[in-house]
Amino acid sequence: MSVPPTTASSAAPAGAGARLSGRLGVGSIVFMVVAAAAPLTVVGGNVPLAIGSGNGAGAPVGFVLAAAVLLVFSVGFVTMTPHVSEAGAFYSYVTRGLGPRAGMGSAYVALLAYTAIQVGMYGYLGWALGDLVTRYGGPEVPWWAYGFAGIAVVALLGHRHIDLSSRVLGVALVLEIGVVLVLDAAIVLRGGAAGVDAVSFTPQAVASGPLGVAVLFALTGFIGFEATAVFRDEARDPERTVPRATYLAVLVIGAFYALSCWAVVVGVGSGRAQQVARESLDAGGNMLLDAAGTYVGTVLRDLVQVLLVSSVFACVLSFHNIVARYQFVLAGSGHLPRRLAAVHPRHASPAVSSLVQTLTAAVLVAVFALVGLDPLVGVFGSMAGVSTVGMVLLMLLTSVAVVAFFSRRPDLRAGRTGRALLAPALAVLALAVSLWLVASNFTLVTGGSAGVSLLLGLLPVAAFAAGALAGGRRTA
Repeated sequence: MSVPPTTASSAAPAGAGARLSGRLGVGSIVFMVVAAAAPLTVVGGNVPLAIGSGNGAGAPVGFVLAAAVLLVFSVGFVTMTPHVSEAGAFYSYVTRGLGPRAGMGSAYVALLAYTAIQVGMYGYLGWALGDLVTRYGGPEVPWWAYGFAGIAVVALLGHRHIDLSSRVLGVALVLEIGVVLVLDAAIVLRGGAAGVDAVSFTPQAVASGPLGVAVLFALTGFIGFEATAVFRDEARDPERTVPRATYLAVLVIGAFYALSCWAVVVGVGSGRAQQVARESLDAGGNMLLDAAGTYVGTVLRDLVQVLLVSSVFACVLSFHNIVARYQFVLAGSGHLPRRLAAVHPRHASPAVSSLVQTLTAAVLVAVFALVGLDPLVGVFGSMAGVSTVGMVLLMLLTSVAVVAFFSRRPDLRAGRTGRALLAPALAVLALAVSLWLVASNFTLVTGGSAGVSLLLGLLPVAAFAAGALAGGRRTA
């Protein structure tokens, strides 16, 4: 879609009246948000971890519970949306409810969390591409070379109008979800390894191991779902589009994860699911690819491996777009250099902010490559851990902000106390428990030692403190 030059100026900061523009509908926003969740990557990575390290056959319930927590969170999040004019997601909501200090603290946490997961996914992309190339007889290339190639392509797409990214993500998402659903259907139609059953949803299976670990890996798979609010300026009708996209994104992601996790369990047999998952993880294998080879044949198995790469790329592109828009909003508010609030005159994109995020990712990937970190455990595992802590902390702060905002405005909560106060209060409790689950099982996410995991886990807390300090100086 062409954008008239009058919609933005390449040098005009957001604070001077320039805004991003677009006509994204519910479907387009959901595509980008679900793509950020990287469904195929989660089914291939998080699901085996939830089964093997968690409660075995009962792992699908972990994804159901995570979706339920996020749906409760979404009620307050959506109820407050009409009263938040900025497209800054968590930052804007926390600022509106708890003030500039907490708002800036949450902004710093968001920038850290999204940058971390984006860089971590570049490590995953480098590994996935390398594994794909060598499988077909290609040369062994360092993971970081593929990572830099991915950065270049993302930079090009991030510079253009958001509609282009939306189309790319939409195609990738349809393909990856489609191939997993084909595998799910094949497993069910062929009766699985020991018959199709509902053992996963029985109390015995749910309580057969640490359910909290399954919930932890499930929550990691939802990172980025709240980005529906980041795209409000580019939405066709933000007052209606953002709430619908938020609910739909959580429901689609949650249903897909739970269904696919259950299908994987049935595919290996509910009685052997945990053993098979552990053996596969210990051997460095891929439970999803093994199941694909068994139930849909070599051709589709190879297609799954190819689409795993596109899934990771779609995830990186989506997170790049999210961080660029966070920086754009913060620059427009005067919290970051005003140049980052520039809007491209032709593409109506946050082009300067996108470039800065590209350079940030390139520098971090270069540092990780120079110190010789493993792309999966060292880069992806550690960065995913930082991001998970940061995102749960942000959702907790946002729910507290919703309660605080509507507590001060009885006129705005009239007739909807349940949505404005009760639901977000319940979300505070659920997210506090979730944060404890993440913290107490953090080494399982990072794959590192207790000391390294503690240091990584404290980074979001340090970011919040630094942001709150910066926000306090601005208001002094």
